[in-house]
Amino acid sequence: MQVHMKKILFYTLAASFLLMVFAIPACKKTDLKMSTTEDVNITGYLEKNADSFSLFKQILDRTETSAFLNAYGAYTCFAPTNSGVKKWFAKINVSSVETADINLLKDMVKFHLLTDTITTNSFKDGKLPIPTMFGQYLVTGVLFDGTNSSYSINRQALVTQSNIKVGNGIIHVLDNVLEPSKLTISKQLEANPNYSIFVQAMKETGYYDVLNTVDPDTTKRWITVLAESNKALADSGIATYAALKAKYSKTSSPLLVNDSLHMYMAYHITSGVKFLGDIISSPSHITFQPQEVLTVQLINQEVILNQNEFNGIVEKGVLVNRKTSDNAATNGVWHDANAHFTVKYRAPTALYWDVSSFTEIMKLPAYYKKQSYTWTRQSEADQPFKDITWGWGSLASTNIFTYSYTTTSSIGMYAYNNDCNVLPMGLPSRPVSWTMTTPPIIKGKYKIWICYAQQKQSSSSNMLCQVAANGELLSRTMNFTETRPAGTDAELEAIGWKRYTENVTTQYAGKLVGVYDFKTTQRHTITIYPIGGGTQNTNNLDMIHFIPIDKDQILPRFRPDGTKVFL
Repeated sequence: MQVHMKKILFYTLAASFLLMVFAIPACKKTDLKMSTTEDVNITGYLEKNADSFSLFKQILDRTETSAFLNAYGAYTCFAPTNSGVKKWFAKINVSSVETADINLLKDMVKFHLLTDTITTNSFKDGKLPIPTMFGQYLVTGVLFDGTNSSYSINRQALVTQSNIKVGNGIIHVLDNVLEPSKLTISKQLEANPNYSIFVQAMKETGYYDVLNTVDPDTTKRWITVLAESNKALADSGIATYAALKAKYSKTSSPLLVNDSLHMYMAYHITSGVKFLGDIISSPSHITFQPQEVLTVQLINQEVILNQNEFNGIVEKGVLVNRKTSDNAATNGVWHDANAHFTVKYRAPTALYWDVSSFTEIMKLPAYYKKQSYTWTRQSEADQPFKDITWGWGSLASTNIFTYSYTTTSSIGMYAYNNDCNVLPMGLPSRPVSWTMTTPPIIKGKYKIWICYAQQKQSSSSNMLCQVAANGELLSRTMNFTETRPAGTDAELEAIGWKRYTENVTTQYAGKLVGVYDFKTTQRHTITIYPIGGGTQNTNNLDMIHFIPIDKDQILPRFRPDGTKVFL
């Protein structure tokens, strides 16, 4: 027992020493499993393979880091071979480990270590999930030479051997030494003559200084820039900075926040370190231009900015060049946009959203606009849809979602495209929410109408619901089991109802659920929450209308074939 306690004390002190030596800017909690292993640790592996790693081992010795890498822990080490270290020494004009600057060696070691075990399963096209002990992220990718493919790290080294498991982590062998970024985003772009116009705009608008700052607080440090090359600007008829300024700057100074050139530059900057893998993980990103976002789609493995569809018209987006993007800097990362783009200011425009035109059903041509199709979630973790989900119900048989199509049943006969989405909801055992991601909505204040096909199964049926936009509850309730009242258009609108179909049957009802101010032009979420009843098994959602508050709320109406009717 006494020996065991001494081992624990030694491991604890070693881990503490690691933190002190490297002054890690952000701590990560690691669950330590107190057990012993016959496997060598990182240092032991390097010693056993001195023919390949003697120089890297000497660097660890001189920086006094060999000891803790021989102690218990959970690390990932990117170990450069002797040939890789020699190439690095020649590059920095150093003859040996002993003659190298000690601080340079310490930074080199920190840049090759991660405080977690990361296998090649995490080597996606983008940054690794945690930063190095130096504080910068490593970027991984795959290089293919026509015959073989290899993992690349930071476009500086290839992985020649991977996933070597040792007692305190994982080793990946590199053919070169990795070098951290030494320049800010501003300095990197300034050093590249292909971006001279964009850099001049950065300086004139004051953003050069912003992008040239390395905040010691890592929670505030990171910035991402979508830069435009001189060629991208020239392709849009902008050959000089003077032409760019003439096009956008309408005030006496681009430094002013209301100057369009200032807005142009702000729209190319977003907070946080976002490599391409991070960019495509979210459909939109808030920019430095207040309330304006960049939207993102991954189309045929290409990253596309601002390709959106408004009122059936597709606005072509801008490609992000993969090969010239993911450029890490001391304060963030910058990417290369293939074309010129800027903020588009649009007036609020009505969106008549057919909720049944979602990706998963449109990929099934045998069913879309032809026949019904049902999905069943096998577990709470199962997510069959990209833009639709619901709060799990303990009654498994109700965790089903149906695309319902019919031209004969009263449920679909007069619906838009003759189809509806059907989801059973109710308390306590049925799904307790229904969340959908909308198409892009232009920022502004809108009235929101839930349009449904009522189906009352029994006199006791009731499906009283509240609706939320982006998580904020709206002011009015709606009920899937309620028929539309009688009255003129004006009378109905006054009490929050409307006829949204050309057919006059009261089974098809549009119910006003509130007014919402969308602050940004992007995709948003609508969630329906049941707050009463629980016996209704079919909630037939046909459309959701988002109509600017100062526009006609009644017309157009819709025929089953999608035609708009203004009568």
